[in-house]
Amino acid sequence: MPTLPASQRLRLYDSDELDSVLQAMARQAATLLPPAQAALIGIQRRGEPLAQRLRQHLSRQTGQPELPLYPLKVKRYADDLKVLHAHTALTENPLLNTLDLANTTLLVVDDVLFEGHSLLRTCAYLAQLGARRVYTAVLVDRHVCQQPIHANIVGVHLQVAAHDIVECNVPPYEMEFCIEVLRHGAAR
Repeated sequence: MPTLPASQRLRLYDSDELDSVLQAMARQAATLLPPAQAALIGIQRRGEPLAQRLRQHLSRQTGQPELPLYPLKVKRYADDLKVLHAHTALTENPLLNTLDLANTTLLVVDDVLFEGHSLLRTCAYLAQLGARRVYTAVLVDRHVCQQPIHANIVGVHLQVAAHDIVECNVPPYEMEFCIEVLRHGAAR
């Protein structure tokens, strides 16, 4: 009987496919975001460059100038899903204090909705600052969220085993824009 490798990497989406996914996400975002008084919040690391791509698509589709983008450093997990912080760490962005958040519609962008800690922490922080209209967008929703939060805009719905890792490879952090799943101990 042949033995299987301990882990297997599967490419699910390539750059061209993800560009189409982001175009569809931008169409959805255009219905939620008013042309004036809207901004994007990119959760660092990979949410920020995704938000940059999303705002370019939004601008092309609507003919409006690119929306402002504010990065926000939020961290709970390492890339391999090991817990780094017992409570989701958030580094405040002082530039958000210059916005009229009560009258600005915000779209928070992240790569993967896993357990929901990062999105929940971000939305709570924005509400603390006075934001009244906050929407969320994720490239991938794994449908295992354990927090009272959901994504208003989802690029890709994936249901994979709990021990599998969904990797969103996003430049400039990786060379190629793609989604891969690292399957651990795939038994057949």
